Amino acid sequence: MGIATLGKPKNRRRTGALLSPEPSILGLGDLEVVRREKQQSSGGRLDILLKNPEDDMMYELEVMLGATDESHIIRTLEYWDLERRRWPRRTHIPVLVAETVNRRFFNVIQLLSLTIPIIAIQANVIEANGKRVLHFTKILDAYLEPEMDDSEPAEVADEIYWKEKAIATLGVAKILQGVVSRVVGDITIGFTKKYIRLLQGREIRYSLAPRSSGKSAFFTWLKNSESPGITGLLDATQIPYDLKPWNRDPGWQTLRLTVDQNLIQTKAEAFKKIAEAEKRSWQRTEDH
Repeated sequence: MGIATLGKPKNRRRTGALLSPEPSILGLGDLEVVRREKQQSSGGRLDILLKNPEDDMMYELEVMLGATDESHIIRTLEYWDLERRRWPRRTHIPVLVAETVNRRFFNVIQLLSLTIPIIAIQANVIEANGKRVLHFTKILDAYLEPEMDDSEPAEVADEIYWKEKAIATLGVAKILQGVVSRVVGDITIGFTKKYIRLLQGREIRYSLAPRSSGKSAFFTWLKNSESPGITGLLDATQIPYDLKPWNRDPGWQTLRLTVDQNLIQTKAEAFKKIAEAEKRSWQRTEDH
């Protein structure tokens, strides 16, 4: 969350240009402003286009003082869709900012978040020292998670594609394959245009996605009972992590790490422990 000084808007429905030039006030990280009031092919204007300089993730931000409504939600999704078509190799997140998000529209946005990685931020206008300021609070967060099954076929790729797209992530996959195969047995590498998958048979056990500076996002899935041991291990080895409920099953957690080849090589024992926990998770599922 954050605070920004607010001037006197001429139009309470178009307020993107009134926000502080420092986008970190939104609580979305150290983002850069790419464009304000960006003209769209549909005829409208996107309030603010933001970018994460570390991984080129794009945020399509629509701002509206007052209560949100149907048109605000539609604009947010429309502009997000236009930008992701313009930059198809980047990850895009629609961000809806409103002074009030009532229960009805919060429920709608929450339903949309099951298929679209939308973020909702509430912007409260308050008086402080004679000035009107905006106070931002994130009320619905996006969570990007790699596909885990073939119910919707992913675009297939190959090793040559990944040598050109992100050779560092390909290197991570090969090192990780060597580490975890000592624990779980035969592991093969599969390729889609978004992810490199480490498979056991036809089952996805790990997914990797490229990030900037030779880094990669690492995903795996653990039963809730295995999570405390792994978080304790990661805390002890000082490996930053993100752990959230898996959207497919409340009995599981999705573990996300930012990795590179050096981290996996120097912390190989930690990744073996993760592999052991992941193996036990699936064995318990199969036993039931």
